[in-house]
Amino acid sequence: LVLVCSGSASFCYGNILNVPTTGASCQTAKQDTLPYCGTTASERMAETDFRNMENYKTIIQSVASKLCVDAALIAGIISRETRAGGVLKNGWGYDGNGFGLMQVQKAYHTLRGQWNSEEHISQATTILTDMIYAIGKKFPNWSTEQRLKGGIAAYNAGDENIYNIDVDSITTGGDYSNDVIARAILFKYLGY
Repeated sequence: LVLVCSGSASFCYGNILNVPTTGASCQTAKQDTLPYCGTTASERMAETDFRNMENYKTIIQSVASKLCVDAALIAGIISRETRAGGVLKNGWGYDGNGFGLMQVQKAYHTLRGQWNSEEHISQATTILTDMIYAIGKKFPNWSTEQRLKGGIAAYNAGDENIYNIDVDSITTGGDYSNDVIARAILFKYLGY
């Protein structure tokens, strides 16, 4: 893979390159039977998803531009949630509750678009930005990057479950935002 850093890394919700991350937990790394965890594991899983992610790059970039969100962050979430669509069955996640590349939960949202459509990615990214905004309102003294990380965790666990700066304490695998950020940073250097 050739690493290319694309354009400005600064967007309306913060700069992913400035968000501290510990990467994937060992529990998450076991998905790929990796003998290590941390940012190296997150990067390896993102590399595994890169080829499939390229199928969605144009629509990811379109949504990113319209909603002022880093395309690499959207790719990081898609990698974490569905391995760039690789684990979906007819557009649904393993439990039948999450829909599409970014796993919008049918219990909480009216689903929009096809599982791999720009409309779906736009809906899910709007949910993400709503979570970032909610965390900012809940923790007004947090920095922009802390709000970004908290919003990513809230995308997984709900903003009502984020109580303090240890935002991943309640997330899936105990690492959701850290893993997403590490994957997103790799996608940033891969041209997203």
